[in-house]
Amino acid sequence: MLEDIKNELIVSCQALPEEPLHSSFVMSKMALAAKQGGAQGIRANSKEDIIAIANEVDLPVIGIVKRDYPDSEVFITATFKEVDELLESECDMIAMDATSRPRPDNVKLNDLVHYVKEKDSSIELMADIATLEDATQAEKSGFDCISTTLHGYTEETKGHKLYNNDFQFLQDVLKKVNIPVIAEGNVMTPDMYQRCMELGAYASVVGGAITRPQEITKRFVQQKL
Repeated sequence: MLEDIKNELIVSCQALPEEPLHSSFVMSKMALAAKQGGAQGIRANSKEDIIAIANEVDLPVIGIVKRDYPDSEVFITATFKEVDELLESECDMIAMDATSRPRPDNVKLNDLVHYVKEKDSSIELMADIATLEDATQAEKSGFDCISTTLHGYTEETKGHKLYNNDFQFLQDVLKKVNIPVIAEGNVMTPDMYQRCMELGAYASVVGGAITRPQEITKRFVQQKL
C-alpha cells in the first residue's frame, strides 16, 4: 500500500455512532466522493465500513477499529479482538495506537505487531503516535510507517496542534525515524496539506475538513461569531 500513497492524499471516512452520517453505506459513498476528488487512499473505522468501502472503490484502505475500554485510554485498535476484525476485513494496512499508554487487559504493543505479521505478512502496519519517543519505539517494533494522529490528544500532549510552529512536531519526527511519516491531525486546508508535503511527509491523511459536515458547519458558524 505504501507505494500507492506516496506523495498523495488519504481521506479519512469515519462517523461514530453518535454522528449523523454513521452508516457503512454512507461511508462507502463518502469514499467514492473522495476518490472522484483525487484521493489515493482511504482510512476507515470498523470491519463493516471497510468492507462496504472496498466494494465501492478500488483504493487501498487503512483500517482501524475504535472501541472504548474501561481500563485504558487506548481506543484505536487496542487489542487482539480489533486486530482480528481488521484481518477479516482484508484491509491493506492496519493502524493502531502506538503510544506508551497501557492497553486494555495489559496487552503489549509488540505482541500485536508480531501477531499481525504472523497472520498475514502482506498487511502493512501504521503506528499512530503522539510523541517522538512513540515514533522511535514504533520503528524499533517493526511498524512500516508512522502517523502523527494522536499528537495533541493524549494527556502528555493535550493542547498541542500538529500545525504549531510550522508543523514543528512533524519536522521533528521526520528527523527522528527512517520509515515513512504520514501527516495526520488537524490538517484543515489545502495550504496546510501542501506544507506537510513540502516538509517531507510521505503522505497526508485529512478527515474532518472533508468528511465531517457538522464540524465544517461549526467552523463557519464560529467564524461568524
